[in-house]
Amino acid sequence: MAADIVLPQWGMEMQDGVIVRWLKKEGDSVEEGEPLVEIETAKMQTELESTVAGVLDRIVAQEGDIVPIRGLLCVIAEPGEVIDRSAVASPPSPVAAPTDPIAASGRARSTDGQQVQVVPVARKLARDNNIDLATVRGSGPQGRILVEDVQKAIQQPAPGPSGPLADDNGARVPVVPAARRLARDNSIDLATVRGSGPQGRILIEDVEKAIAGQSVTVPAGETATAGAAPGGQVVPIEGIRRTIATRMLQSLQTMAQVTLTAEVNVTEAMILRRGLSRHQPEGSISPLHLVIRATAQGLKRHPRLNALQSEDHVQLMNEINIGVAVALEEGLVTPVIRNADTKPLAQLAAEGRDLASRTRDGRARPEEVTGGTFTITNLGANGIDGFTPIINPPQVAILGVGRVMEKPVISGEQIVKGSMMYLSLTFDHRIVDGAPAAEFLETVNELLEDPWWMVG
Repeated sequence: MAADIVLPQWGMEMQDGVIVRWLKKEGDSVEEGEPLVEIETAKMQTELESTVAGVLDRIVAQEGDIVPIRGLLCVIAEPGEVIDRSAVASPPSPVAAPTDPIAASGRARSTDGQQVQVVPVARKLARDNNIDLATVRGSGPQGRILVEDVQKAIQQPAPGPSGPLADDNGARVPVVPAARRLARDNSIDLATVRGSGPQGRILIEDVEKAIAGQSVTVPAGETATAGAAPGGQVVPIEGIRRTIATRMLQSLQTMAQVTLTAEVNVTEAMILRRGLSRHQPEGSISPLHLVIRATAQGLKRHPRLNALQSEDHVQLMNEINIGVAVALEEGLVTPVIRNADTKPLAQLAAEGRDLASRTRDGRARPEEVTGGTFTITNLGANGIDGFTPIINPPQVAILGVGRVMEKPVISGEQIVKGSMMYLSLTFDHRIVDGAPAAEFLETVNELLEDPWWMVG
């Protein structure tokens, strides 16, 4: 019997995905678990595997289409099965993706027509700066275009302006992808919207004003940069940046967030780290890895902090899956170390380094950046002492890690040099009271101040 393959929801924040490239064509045999298609979401680009074996009978969503979650991608039939296509349910209509020269795909074509892989962040940077990826030489493995390759192209004189995008009515209008989507969702004819961005580019705020019946009017021959000084760069809020903005605002508006900060003496932890790092050929153990290890054990003792919330209940999670924020040019992504409490320090550190590296390169899988039950965010590497992190919903708490500082400390009757660190715990006061939150933070501090259990 034929099976419909639909776009799954990878994480609560996911709303749709862009079809980058089909790996199979109609009529090809498909094995269960075999990659079918490359899909880009707001967080990453990944391959979707087939859930059944059979023959790819029909491709519904074409390359470049934007498909909503649970939207129909293709139909896989059993060998020899004849499908009455008129009886196949109509799928949710995919939305045409940008038709700019950069295209919303994970690959670009070089000047000689060859397909070249592109890191998602690099593609976004190229699109924002009107860089034709066909003119960029990649320095990554197999010629893959990296962020630094696009940055070099930006610094070089442009060969000429890229063509404008096309709206649904065929009018040639320069428009940011997020604005196009907003216009389509609200039945706004982009040909009637006057853009306020550079070269008349239509921005999100232009479409929003059109929706409200307040179309932007700019004198002929002039361009305006909304909300910015003349000559300033306009950076559209879209993709992962827009997702982060929405979720952080939602977090602050719906939670009673309180932050506790404690100074931790990590002198012994730094001694332990230096000793272990000398015996780690695959890379050193960082202060962050020690914090992750201590946090995982702290969550075992204080399960109220390891929870997910909904409108009417809180679910205390059996697994301790710690998301560790990784900074990308587009925003933060939190790859997840699963069952962090069960892993020895060396394994936890190796997994954390691998996840962070593949996330920065755009190679992390959807399941690796979803499913966290608690989040750690580290600004210590940026020289920050302490800060107020914002909870990542539906989680109930997040831990901020500051830098390690050398300071004079009192040891017995002597003043000695010690290594100190600030930890900042933000929690939802609706779910967790101040005392149990403080007890959790105290537990983490104690585990870091006497860290030798980590090698037991």
